[in-house]
Amino acid sequence: MHQTSAVAHDLLILSAVILSGIGLGNIRIAGIKMGVAGVLFTGLAASHFGLRPEHEVAHFLKEFGLVLFVFALGMQMGPGFFASLRRQGLLLNGYAFALVLGGAVVAMAGGWLLDMPLPAVAGLFAGATTNTPALGAAQQALATAGADPALVTLPALSYAATYPLAIVGIIFSLILLKRFFNMDVEAEAAAFRKEQGADVEPLERMNLRVENPNLEGVNLGALPGLHETNVVISRHRLADGGEVRTVTSGTVLHVGDFIMAVGTQAHLDQFRLIVGSVSEENLMKAPGNLVHRRVVLTNKRNLGKSVQELGLEHIHNVTVTRVSRGDLIFTALPNVRLQYGDMLQLVGDDESLNAATKALGNEVAQLQETKFAAIFAGILLGVLLGLYPFRIEGLPAPVRLGLAGGPLVMAILLSHLGRLGPMVLHMPMNANRALRELGIILFLANVGLLSGENFARTVFSLQGLQWVLLGIAVTMLPLLILGYVGRRFHRLNFMTLSGVLSGGMTDPPALAFATGMARCDSPAIAYATVYPLTMLLRIVAAQIIAQWG
Repeated sequence: MHQTSAVAHDLLILSAVILSGIGLGNIRIAGIKMGVAGVLFTGLAASHFGLRPEHEVAHFLKEFGLVLFVFALGMQMGPGFFASLRRQGLLLNGYAFALVLGGAVVAMAGGWLLDMPLPAVAGLFAGATTNTPALGAAQQALATAGADPALVTLPALSYAATYPLAIVGIIFSLILLKRFFNMDVEAEAAAFRKEQGADVEPLERMNLRVENPNLEGVNLGALPGLHETNVVISRHRLADGGEVRTVTSGTVLHVGDFIMAVGTQAHLDQFRLIVGSVSEENLMKAPGNLVHRRVVLTNKRNLGKSVQELGLEHIHNVTVTRVSRGDLIFTALPNVRLQYGDMLQLVGDDESLNAATKALGNEVAQLQETKFAAIFAGILLGVLLGLYPFRIEGLPAPVRLGLAGGPLVMAILLSHLGRLGPMVLHMPMNANRALRELGIILFLANVGLLSGENFARTVFSLQGLQWVLLGIAVTMLPLLILGYVGRRFHRLNFMTLSGVLSGGMTDPPALAFATGMARCDSPAIAYATVYPLTMLLRIVAAQIIAQWG
């Protein structure tokens, strides 16, 4: 009975802290909401007034919440992480690296001048850059190194002192940069959309008549220029008429035949020079029993196979013309590797399409299922990775990715691969968002409950004032300097600049502010480009600061 009442007591405190914290986070002050960080402050208040759960329970929930948050975050960011390194990815991640380094230098220099303990500097660095996992990593590094319990809780105090003004400081920095460069946000958004549209060409169809005499009797698989131009042939009709048919690599071409090709406009124009001329006859509307169908890949046996390895054209007489993956649509080239949830556009007759659909799975309802076995297998591997020590010369203890970094790295890798052995790693977007929210709420609530006993007398003092002032410098100086350099020397569009600065500070409120100013989601592209690398860098930097010297 006593154990039951103790559990009930802890649940009551935790629920009250979370409920009141969510309410506090929804209050707008000067148009800005604290968001989920409100839970941290209600936890601090509850602990200050003596409302505390069992220490072991709060400690477990804090660490478990952190793992849930970073793993779900990695699952969300992973698929686009490696693709983000293309185009401006290296440049933007270079800015993010400089932002992390600049914040760490300012924090260390300020801590040295003001004679602050390093654990406080590490917490200040995490709070001033609104990076909660960095706080968890710093505390875990201190605990692993056998630091005094008072030092282990110190980062949470300096974090809480600097976090609120950090949110305001990031947004204020964006406003200052906008005013300084006199940027028209709507014009910047329009220019950004134009740039993006120029880089991603939509797929088109082109009906062609074979006129090149060198193509007489050539098999489609040996057609010159087909692979070089990244074009896919989806339909074929003989010169003497008849029905439109699907194609295979063994389809024989004759002069006068008609074919339909799918690809970008530039690639189709190149392919037309090889084949012949554009035909006015639309094979989509020509007589025949061919139809097209969109099918979702859910059959585990076909995951990781290329379009060619699927063998749909040989087994089912069906042609794959396009692959849709999230927001991306690309030509179904033979070497494209397929992932769980990919949508394939198929061309064939009804009977063949039915057989191909069965082979691919097309169990759309499965896309709404969360694969918990694979997720917890990934968490297991992530925790093991986080425990692996990396020794850095000059530090008294090895640096570990910890519970903040290990699961994050593993989630990025596994979500990019799409599977773990026979297990499919898939999490619907709504489930991912719920897991992230639950994780960060549990973490912040218990950080507050574990740190609140000494919060008031530490923060509301000369030392606390020093934390706040240094935190403002750590927040704004790197943002303003790198924002100026990015606009002045690299001519970064404000959509890109605001996304990089928000992502470099891992600050969702700043991203929300930027997208609100732009009245579109364009800043989120740069934000997602730099977020994963920034998160890892801040986790490692916080550990190094906490153990320096």
